[in-house]
Amino acid sequence: MKAFNLESYLSNGVEVIIKGILKAAAKNPRTALFMMQYAKTSGRARKLRIDAEGKGEHIPPFLIASITNQCNLHCKGCYARANHSCVDGAAPDGMLTADEWKKIFEQAAELGCGFILLAGGEPLVRQDVLEAAATQKELLFPVFTNGTMLNDKYLKLFSDNPNLIPILSIEGNEAVTDERRGQGIYHQLQQVMTELKKRGILFGASVTVHKNNMAEVLSDEFRGNLSEHSCKAVIYVEYVPISKETEELAMDDEARDWMGEELNRLRMKTDEMIYISFPGDEKTSGGCLAAGRGFFHINVYGGAEPCPFSPYSDTSLKDVSLKKALNSPLFLKLRTSGTLMQEHKGGCVLFEQEKQVKEMAGEA
Repeated sequence: MKAFNLESYLSNGVEVIIKGILKAAAKNPRTALFMMQYAKTSGRARKLRIDAEGKGEHIPPFLIASITNQCNLHCKGCYARANHSCVDGAAPDGMLTADEWKKIFEQAAELGCGFILLAGGEPLVRQDVLEAAATQKELLFPVFTNGTMLNDKYLKLFSDNPNLIPILSIEGNEAVTDERRGQGIYHQLQQVMTELKKRGILFGASVTVHKNNMAEVLSDEFRGNLSEHSCKAVIYVEYVPISKETEELAMDDEARDWMGEELNRLRMKTDEMIYISFPGDEKTSGGCLAAGRGFFHINVYGGAEPCPFSPYSDTSLKDVSLKKALNSPLFLKLRTSGTLMQEHKGGCVLFEQEKQVKEMAGEA
Protein backbone atom coordinates (compact mmCIF):
# COMPACT_ATOMS: atom_id res chain seq x y z
CA MET A 1 0.00 0.00 0.00
CA LYS A 2 1.32 3.43 -0.93
CA ALA A 3 2.14 5.47 2.17
CA PHE A 4 -0.02 8.49 2.89
CA ASN A 5 1.93 11.72 2.84
CA LEU A 6 0.44 14.69 4.68
CA GLU A 7 2.85 17.19 3.17
CA SER A 8 1.70 16.24 -0.33
CA TYR A 9 -1.88 16.19 0.91
CA LEU A 10 -1.62 19.76 2.16
CA SER A 11 1.25 21.51 0.43
CA ASN A 12 0.70 20.73 -3.24
CA GLY A 13 -2.22 23.07 -3.72
CA VAL A 14 -4.54 20.85 -1.61
CA GLU A 15 -5.56 19.18 -4.87
CA VAL A 16 -6.30 15.90 -3.14
CA ILE A 17 -8.66 17.60 -0.74
CA ILE A 18 -10.39 19.50 -3.53
CA LYS A 19 -10.87 16.36 -5.63
CA GLY A 20 -12.33 14.62 -2.61
CA ILE A 21 -14.68 17.52 -1.91
CA LEU A 22 -15.75 17.64 -5.56
CA LYS A 23 -16.72 13.99 -5.40
CA ALA A 24 -18.36 14.51 -2.05
CA ALA A 25 -20.31 17.49 -3.34
CA ALA A 26 -21.38 15.89 -6.61
CA LYS A 27 -25.00 15.75 -5.45
CA ASN A 28 -25.00 19.46 -4.58
CA PRO A 29 -24.57 21.40 -7.85
CA ARG A 30 -24.08 24.76 -6.14
CA THR A 31 -21.32 23.49 -3.88
CA ALA A 32 -19.76 21.49 -6.72
CA LEU A 33 -19.70 24.62 -8.92
CA PHE A 34 -18.00 26.62 -6.18
CA MET A 35 -15.43 23.86 -5.64
CA MET A 36 -14.63 23.74 -9.36
CA GLN A 37 -14.02 27.47 -9.27
CA TYR A 38 -11.98 27.12 -6.10
CA ALA A 39 -9.88 24.40 -7.74
CA LYS A 40 -8.70 26.97 -10.28
CA THR A 41 -7.96 29.44 -7.50
CA SER A 42 -6.07 26.76 -5.61
CA GLY A 43 -3.94 26.11 -8.67
CA ARG A 44 -2.97 29.78 -8.75
CA ALA A 45 -2.22 29.70 -5.02
CA ARG A 46 0.00 26.67 -5.50
CA LYS A 47 1.92 28.49 -8.24
CA LEU A 48 2.44 31.44 -5.90
CA ARG A 49 3.90 29.09 -3.29
CA ILE A 50 6.15 27.41 -5.84
CA ASP A 51 7.38 30.77 -7.13
CA ALA A 52 8.06 31.91 -3.57
CA GLU A 53 9.96 28.68 -2.87
CA GLY A 54 12.16 29.43 -5.86
CA LYS A 55 13.05 32.72 -4.21
CA GLY A 56 13.92 31.02 -0.93
CA GLU A 57 10.59 31.91 0.72
CA HIS A 58 8.38 29.17 2.12
CA ILE A 59 4.63 29.85 2.22
CA PRO A 60 2.54 27.33 4.19
CA PRO A 61 -0.60 26.00 2.49
CA PHE A 62 -2.82 26.77 5.47
CA LEU A 63 -3.15 28.71 8.72
CA ILE A 64 -5.01 28.18 11.98
CA ALA A 65 -6.81 31.24 13.33
CA SER A 66 -8.38 31.38 16.80
CA ILE A 67 -10.86 34.19 16.24
CA THR A 68 -12.25 34.22 19.80
CA ASN A 69 -11.45 32.87 23.24
CA GLN A 70 -15.11 32.88 24.30
CA CYS A 71 -17.01 29.60 24.50
CA ASN A 72 -20.48 28.55 25.63
CA LEU A 73 -19.42 25.05 26.76
CA HIS A 74 -17.15 23.65 29.47
CA CYS A 75 -15.85 20.44 27.93
CA LYS A 76 -13.89 18.12 30.20
CA GLY A 77 -10.17 18.09 29.45
CA CYS A 78 -10.36 21.23 27.31
CA TYR A 79 -6.81 22.31 26.49
CA ALA A 80 -7.88 25.91 25.80
CA ARG A 81 -9.42 26.31 29.26
CA ALA A 82 -6.48 24.55 30.90
CA ASN A 83 -4.03 27.13 29.51
CA HIS A 84 -6.47 30.01 30.18
CA SER A 85 -6.96 30.83 26.48
CA CYS A 86 -10.71 30.25 26.73
CA VAL A 87 -13.08 32.38 28.82
CA ASP A 88 -16.73 32.99 29.68
CA GLY A 89 -18.57 36.28 29.43
CA ALA A 90 -17.71 39.40 27.47
CA ALA A 91 -14.88 39.53 24.97
CA PRO A 92 -11.55 40.60 26.54
CA ASP A 93 -9.94 43.84 25.40
CA GLY A 94 -7.38 43.69 22.64
CA MET A 95 -8.90 40.98 20.49
CA LEU A 96 -8.47 41.42 16.73
CA THR A 97 -11.39 43.18 15.08
CA ALA A 98 -13.24 41.79 12.08
CA ASP A 99 -11.46 44.34 9.87
CA GLU A 100 -8.07 43.22 11.19
CA TRP A 101 -8.93 39.59 10.53
CA LYS A 102 -10.12 40.50 7.03
CA LYS A 103 -6.74 42.10 6.28
CA ILE A 104 -4.99 38.94 7.47
CA PHE A 105 -7.24 36.81 5.24
CA GLU A 106 -6.48 39.07 2.27
CA GLN A 107 -2.74 38.81 2.89
CA ALA A 108 -3.00 35.03 3.15
CA ALA A 109 -4.69 34.84 -0.24
CA GLU A 110 -2.09 37.14 -1.79
CA LEU A 111 0.73 34.93 -0.49
CA GLY A 112 -0.82 31.72 -1.79
CA CYS A 113 -2.34 30.08 1.28
CA GLY A 114 -5.16 27.72 0.36
CA PHE A 115 -7.31 27.59 3.47
CA ILE A 116 -7.58 28.91 7.01
CA LEU A 117 -8.95 26.87 9.89
CA LEU A 118 -11.16 29.05 12.10
CA ALA A 119 -11.14 27.98 15.73
CA GLY A 120 -11.76 29.36 19.21
CA GLY A 121 -13.17 29.20 21.81
CA GLU A 122 -16.37 28.82 19.86
CA PRO A 123 -15.93 30.66 16.52
CA LEU A 124 -19.66 31.16 16.02
CA VAL A 125 -19.46 33.74 18.79
CA ARG A 126 -17.79 35.97 16.16
CA GLN A 127 -20.41 36.41 13.45
CA ASP A 128 -18.57 39.53 12.28
CA VAL A 129 -15.38 37.58 11.56
CA LEU A 130 -17.24 34.77 9.80
CA GLU A 131 -18.95 37.33 7.58
CA ALA A 132 -15.54 38.84 6.80
CA ALA A 133 -14.20 35.39 5.92
CA ALA A 134 -17.19 34.71 3.68
CA THR A 135 -16.13 37.55 1.37
CA GLN A 136 -12.77 35.86 0.66
CA LYS A 137 -13.92 33.36 -1.97
CA GLU A 138 -10.35 32.37 -2.92
CA LEU A 139 -9.91 30.76 0.50
CA LEU A 140 -11.62 27.82 2.20
CA PHE A 141 -12.51 28.31 5.86
CA PRO A 142 -13.16 25.11 7.83
CA VAL A 143 -14.96 26.39 10.95
CA PHE A 144 -14.36 24.20 14.01
CA THR A 145 -17.55 24.51 16.04
CA ASN A 146 -19.28 22.64 18.85
CA GLY A 147 -22.47 22.98 16.77
CA THR A 148 -24.71 24.30 19.52
CA MET A 149 -25.03 27.78 17.97
CA LEU A 150 -25.89 26.65 14.44
CA ASN A 151 -29.26 28.39 14.23
CA ASP A 152 -31.18 29.45 11.10
CA LYS A 153 -29.07 32.60 10.77
CA TYR A 154 -25.84 30.65 10.65
CA LEU A 155 -27.27 27.89 8.50
CA LYS A 156 -28.15 30.54 5.92
CA LEU A 157 -24.64 32.02 6.16
CA PHE A 158 -23.07 28.62 5.50
CA SER A 159 -25.56 27.83 2.75
CA ASP A 160 -24.93 31.14 0.97
CA ASN A 161 -21.13 30.89 1.33
CA PRO A 162 -19.74 27.43 0.45
CA ASN A 163 -16.21 28.62 1.29
CA LEU A 164 -17.27 28.41 4.95
CA ILE A 165 -17.34 24.74 5.95
CA PRO A 166 -18.63 23.82 9.44
CA ILE A 167 -16.55 21.14 11.19
CA LEU A 168 -18.57 19.71 14.08
CA SER A 169 -16.82 18.47 17.22
CA ILE A 170 -17.98 15.02 18.29
CA GLU A 171 -16.32 12.51 20.62
CA GLY A 172 -17.90 9.21 19.62
CA ASN A 173 -21.26 7.78 20.69
CA GLU A 174 -23.88 9.57 22.78
CA ALA A 175 -22.49 8.54 26.17
CA VAL A 176 -18.90 9.53 25.36
CA THR A 177 -19.84 12.83 23.68
CA ASP A 178 -22.22 13.91 26.44
CA GLU A 179 -19.79 12.85 29.17
CA ARG A 180 -17.19 15.26 27.81
CA ARG A 181 -19.28 18.04 26.27
CA GLY A 182 -22.47 18.08 28.32
CA GLN A 183 -25.83 16.35 28.57
CA GLY A 184 -27.82 16.44 25.33
CA ILE A 185 -24.98 17.66 23.10
CA TYR A 186 -24.86 14.44 21.05
CA HIS A 187 -28.59 14.62 20.30
CA GLN A 188 -28.22 18.28 19.36
CA LEU A 189 -25.37 17.40 16.98
CA GLN A 190 -27.51 14.72 15.32
CA GLN A 191 -30.22 17.32 14.71
CA VAL A 192 -27.68 19.81 13.35
CA MET A 193 -26.24 17.22 10.95
CA THR A 194 -29.74 16.35 9.76
CA GLU A 195 -30.42 20.02 9.03
CA LEU A 196 -27.06 20.48 7.26
CA LYS A 197 -27.82 17.47 5.05
CA LYS A 198 -31.33 18.77 4.34
CA ARG A 199 -29.93 22.10 3.18
CA GLY A 200 -27.11 20.51 1.19
CA ILE A 201 -24.39 22.24 3.24
CA LEU A 202 -20.98 20.61 3.00
CA PHE A 203 -19.65 19.80 6.48
CA GLY A 204 -17.13 17.69 8.35
CA ALA A 205 -16.45 16.38 11.84
CA SER A 206 -13.59 16.83 14.27
CA VAL A 207 -12.87 14.02 16.73
CA THR A 208 -10.53 14.22 19.71
CA VAL A 209 -8.97 10.76 19.66
CA HIS A 210 -7.13 8.99 22.46
CA LYS A 211 -6.34 5.43 23.48
CA ASN A 212 -9.72 4.89 25.16
CA ASN A 213 -11.92 5.91 22.22
CA MET A 214 -9.82 5.28 19.11
CA ALA A 215 -11.41 1.90 18.32
CA GLU A 216 -14.90 3.39 18.56
CA VAL A 217 -14.29 6.54 16.51
CA LEU A 218 -12.71 4.48 13.73
CA SER A 219 -15.47 1.88 13.82
CA ASP A 220 -17.83 1.29 10.90
CA GLU A 221 -20.78 2.18 13.15
CA PHE A 222 -19.43 5.61 14.10
CA ARG A 223 -18.27 6.49 10.61
CA GLY A 224 -21.49 5.09 9.17
CA ASN A 225 -23.55 7.47 11.27
CA LEU A 226 -21.53 10.42 9.98
CA SER A 227 -21.79 9.16 6.41
CA GLU A 228 -25.58 8.77 6.66
CA HIS A 229 -25.75 12.46 7.56
CA SER A 230 -23.57 13.29 4.51
CA CYS A 231 -20.52 14.28 6.55
CA LYS A 232 -17.67 14.45 4.01
CA ALA A 233 -14.51 14.88 6.10
CA VAL A 234 -13.31 13.57 9.45
CA ILE A 235 -10.35 15.16 11.20
CA TYR A 236 -8.92 13.05 14.00
CA VAL A 237 -7.14 15.37 16.45
CA GLU A 238 -4.89 13.52 18.87
CA TYR A 239 -5.54 14.27 22.51
CA VAL A 240 -2.95 16.52 24.15
CA PRO A 241 -2.75 15.80 27.91
CA ILE A 242 -3.48 18.81 30.10
CA SER A 243 -1.91 17.19 33.16
CA LYS A 244 0.33 14.30 34.25
CA GLU A 245 -2.81 12.42 35.33
CA THR A 246 -4.09 12.17 31.75
CA GLU A 247 -0.83 11.39 29.97
CA GLU A 248 -1.79 7.72 29.64
CA LEU A 249 -4.61 8.74 27.28
CA ALA A 250 -2.17 10.21 24.73
CA MET A 251 -1.51 8.18 21.60
CA ASP A 252 1.79 6.29 21.63
CA ASP A 253 3.61 5.00 18.54
CA GLU A 254 1.78 1.67 18.60
CA ALA A 255 -1.63 3.33 18.79
CA ARG A 256 -0.71 5.93 16.16
CA ASP A 257 0.62 3.24 13.81
CA TRP A 258 -2.62 1.28 14.17
CA MET A 259 -4.71 4.36 13.46
CA GLY A 260 -2.50 5.27 10.50
CA GLU A 261 -2.94 1.84 8.96
CA GLU A 262 -6.69 2.00 9.47
CA LEU A 263 -6.92 5.45 7.91
CA ASN A 264 -4.82 4.35 4.93
CA ARG A 265 -7.21 1.44 4.44
CA LEU A 266 -10.18 3.79 4.54
CA ARG A 267 -8.56 6.22 2.09
CA MET A 268 -7.96 3.39 -0.37
CA LYS A 269 -11.40 1.91 0.21
CA THR A 270 -13.60 4.95 -0.32
CA ASP A 271 -13.54 8.45 -1.72
CA GLU A 272 -16.84 9.35 -0.10
CA MET A 273 -15.09 10.89 2.89
CA ILE A 274 -11.76 12.58 3.59
CA TYR A 275 -9.74 11.39 6.58
CA ILE A 276 -6.94 13.35 8.26
CA SER A 277 -5.10 12.58 11.48
CA PHE A 278 -3.46 15.51 13.23
CA PRO A 279 -0.65 15.58 14.20
CA GLY A 280 -0.22 11.84 13.54
CA ASP A 281 -0.03 12.27 9.76
CA GLU A 282 2.84 14.72 10.22
CA LYS A 283 5.27 11.82 10.64
CA THR A 284 4.96 11.20 6.91
CA SER A 285 6.28 14.73 6.35
CA GLY A 286 9.48 14.26 8.34
CA GLY A 287 8.38 16.15 11.42
CA CYS A 288 6.08 18.75 12.86
CA LEU A 289 4.51 21.16 10.34
CA ALA A 290 4.12 24.01 12.86
CA ALA A 291 5.97 27.35 12.99
CA GLY A 292 5.30 28.07 9.32
CA ARG A 293 6.66 24.80 7.97
CA GLY A 294 3.15 23.77 6.98
CA PHE A 295 1.08 26.18 9.04
CA PHE A 296 1.15 28.43 12.07
CA HIS A 297 -1.38 29.66 14.59
CA ILE A 298 -2.73 33.20 15.03
CA ASN A 299 -4.21 33.80 18.47
CA VAL A 300 -7.15 36.09 19.27
CA TYR A 301 -4.83 39.05 19.93
CA GLY A 302 -2.84 38.63 16.71
CA GLY A 303 0.13 36.78 18.20
CA ALA A 304 1.90 34.48 15.74
CA GLU A 305 2.34 31.14 17.54
CA PRO A 306 3.91 27.88 16.30
CA CYS A 307 0.65 26.00 16.88
CA PRO A 308 -2.38 26.04 19.23
CA PHE A 309 -0.63 23.58 21.57
CA SER A 310 2.46 25.78 21.78
CA PRO A 311 0.99 29.20 22.70
CA TYR A 312 4.16 31.30 22.67
CA SER A 313 4.85 34.27 20.46
CA ASP A 314 7.42 36.99 19.84
CA THR A 315 5.58 38.63 16.92
CA SER A 316 2.16 40.25 16.57
CA LEU A 317 0.19 40.62 13.36
CA LYS A 318 -1.03 43.92 14.73
CA ASP A 319 2.51 45.19 14.12
CA VAL A 320 3.82 43.25 11.12
CA SER A 321 2.53 41.72 7.89
CA LEU A 322 1.64 38.05 7.58
CA LYS A 323 4.68 37.52 5.34
CA LYS A 324 7.02 38.99 7.94
CA ALA A 325 5.40 36.97 10.74
CA LEU A 326 6.23 33.79 8.83
CA ASN A 327 9.89 34.53 9.49
CA SER A 328 9.60 35.61 13.10
CA PRO A 329 12.71 34.96 15.22
CA LEU A 330 10.87 32.20 17.09
CA PHE A 331 9.73 30.43 13.92
CA LEU A 332 13.19 30.62 12.37
CA LYS A 333 14.77 29.13 15.51
CA LEU A 334 12.26 26.30 15.57
CA ARG A 335 12.73 25.50 11.87
CA THR A 336 16.54 25.55 12.00
CA SER A 337 17.20 24.02 15.43
CA GLY A 338 15.84 20.56 14.69
CA THR A 339 13.17 20.92 17.37
CA LEU A 340 10.35 20.19 14.90
CA MET A 341 11.97 16.91 13.89
CA GLN A 342 12.29 15.42 17.37
CA GLU A 343 10.49 12.24 18.38
CA HIS A 344 7.56 12.55 20.76
CA LYS A 345 5.36 10.18 22.72
CA GLY A 346 1.98 11.67 21.91
CA GLY A 347 0.00 14.87 21.37
CA CYS A 348 2.63 17.04 19.70
CA VAL A 349 6.38 17.55 19.78
CA LEU A 350 6.22 21.23 20.75
CA PHE A 351 3.94 20.51 23.70
CA GLU A 352 6.64 18.19 25.04
CA GLN A 353 9.35 20.78 24.34
CA GLU A 354 7.56 23.59 26.20
CA LYS A 355 10.65 24.76 28.11
CA GLN A 356 12.79 25.08 24.96
CA VAL A 357 10.04 26.89 23.04
CA LYS A 358 9.52 29.38 25.89
CA GLU A 359 13.27 30.07 25.94
CA MET A 360 13.31 30.66 22.18
CA ALA A 361 10.35 33.04 22.52
CA GLY A 362 12.06 34.89 25.37
CA GLU A 363 9.37 33.86 27.87
CA ALA A 364 11.46 31.52 30.04
